[in-house]
Amino acid sequence: MGVDTRAVELFEGARPRLEAIAYRLLGSASDAEDVVQDTYLRWQTADRELIETPEAWLTKVLTNLCLNRLTSARARRETYVGQWLPEPVLAGDRMLGPSETVEQRESVSIAMLTLLERLAARERVVYVLREAFGHTHAEIAELLDLTEANCQQILRRARQHLAADRRRVEVDPAAARKVVEEFLAAALSGRTDTLVRLLSDDVISVGDGGGVVFSLPEPITGVVRVARFLAGLFAPSEARWAMIGGRPVLFAAVVNGMPALVLEVDDRVVGVVTLDLTVDGIAAVHAQVNPAKLDRVRRRWAATEHGKPLHTDW
Repeated sequence: MGVDTRAVELFEGARPRLEAIAYRLLGSASDAEDVVQDTYLRWQTADRELIETPEAWLTKVLTNLCLNRLTSARARRETYVGQWLPEPVLAGDRMLGPSETVEQRESVSIAMLTLLERLAARERVVYVLREAFGHTHAEIAELLDLTEANCQQILRRARQHLAADRRRVEVDPAAARKVVEEFLAAALSGRTDTLVRLLSDDVISVGDGGGVVFSLPEPITGVVRVARFLAGLFAPSEARWAMIGGRPVLFAAVVNGMPALVLEVDDRVVGVVTLDLTVDGIAAVHAQVNPAKLDRVRRRWAATEHGKPLHTDW
C-alpha cells in the first residue's frame, strides 16, 4: 500500500499542537514525542474515511495515550531517585505551543508543570485542554467520554489544587539575560545577603539528577537556607565539575518562559537552572542535571545561536 500523502500532510500540520498538548500533560519532552508518534501510527492504520473531524480524532487518541502514560508514570516516579522535575524546553521550541494568553504561557513554566503533578490524570487533562488550549467543556466531555457537568466539576477541583500558585513575571530574552546576570553575580560572590535580596521569602530550590548526577534528595526551602545553599553550590568545586564532565561555561537563556542558566561542557549542555520569577522575587530555583532529560534542549541548543557566555572561568 502506498503512502497517503494527504494523510501525512494533515498529521504533520497537527503535530506541533499535539506535541504541545502532550508536553503539558506529561511534563516530559521525550514522552511527548513518543505519544505523538504512537498517535501517528494509529492515524495511519485508521479508516480515515469514517473520521469526520481529524483534529478531534487525533486529540482524543493523543489524550487517551497520555492518560495511560500518566498512570504508569506515577508508579515509576514512586521509585525515582531524588526529586523529579519536568524536562526543560528552550524558547522557540514548538513543543511550548501557543503563547497568546497568560494562561498558555504559564502552563509550560517548570513551576506550573511541577504543580500539575498534584493533579489526578483526568484533572490534568481537563485543566490543560481548557486553560491552555481553550477547548469547551462540551469538547472535553466528548474527548473523555464524560458529561459537561463532570468536566466543570473536575476543572474546579483542579483549580483548587493549583490555587497556591503565584503570578509570574514575563520576560523577553534581554530581560531574562539581565535577571540571570544579576543572579549569577550574586551566587558567584558567595554573599548570602546579596542572594537574599533576589529571592522571595518562601523560595524553594529543587534539583533533579535522576540518580545519575548527584543532587539533594529533598527540596530546600526558605530564603536564608536557599541563599546559603546557592552560595555553596556556585563555589568552585573540582569534585562537582567532575560529576558533570568538566568545568562548565555558563549562558543565559529563556527556558519554559522563564530566565535560565544553561551549563555547557565541551559544547554540550549538561545542566539547566531555571529561575521562577514572580512579583515577589525568584520563587524557585529548578536545576535539571539528569542527562536523560536534556536531549531535546541539547538538540535545539546545538542548532541555534545562543550568544556569548556569561561566565567562562568558574
